[in-house]
Amino acid sequence: MGERVPVAGVRMRNLEEIPAYGMVEAAHYLRVPRKTLEYWVEGKSSQPALIQLASVDPPRFSFANLLECHVLTAIRTHNVKVHRVRRALETLRGKFPSRHPLIDREFLTDGLDLFIQEGGLVNLVRSGQLAMREVLEIYLRRIERDPRIRFFPFVTRKAADEPRIVVIDPQISFGRPVIAGTSIGTAIIASRFEARESIQGLANEYQITPGEIEEAIRWETQPIAA
Repeated sequence: MGERVPVAGVRMRNLEEIPAYGMVEAAHYLRVPRKTLEYWVEGKSSQPALIQLASVDPPRFSFANLLECHVLTAIRTHNVKVHRVRRALETLRGKFPSRHPLIDREFLTDGLDLFIQEGGLVNLVRSGQLAMREVLEIYLRRIERDPRIRFFPFVTRKAADEPRIVVIDPQISFGRPVIAGTSIGTAIIASRFEARESIQGLANEYQITPGEIEEAIRWETQPIAA
């Protein structure tokens, strides 16, 4: 079974910022329509982008960009208007002087209620905002620090009880999805399954459970959002 192997001599922060993912790949990992993702990172006419990409020409996402878009997906689940999100992000950048305020530790632990700007910051804990708070927490729990940061993307349900079997970690397999606790790439598992190898046979070879093999296949075979 593959083991976790840190990348020697490279600081974690640098790994988070490497432009490693193309537009189609990021849309697939995030389960977000490509057109939506393009608008978030490219903007439109006089409207600036919501997310500052690691590379603009060509458009390439860093690991940090993936996490930012993941959090934005939670916000947009509640149909928060883009102009409000943009104003809130400006406020967050002012409060937390950082390139990625949405995913900084300060925001995740202390600033969860600072989000929607509408004549002042709306507190998500207040009456009427609890449903959105719950959605945010479900999404934020997919981002784990121990102490390094890892991302457990949704495979199917986008629910609190969805298993954490697939993980994206900049220190493993160049940031490509693997089975959690290993360096076994989900793409390799799916390709071998498509070549008619059995789930049980793959599980035996990699010394993991058939359920983990099945989750990797589901992850890889989900259609890319249009």
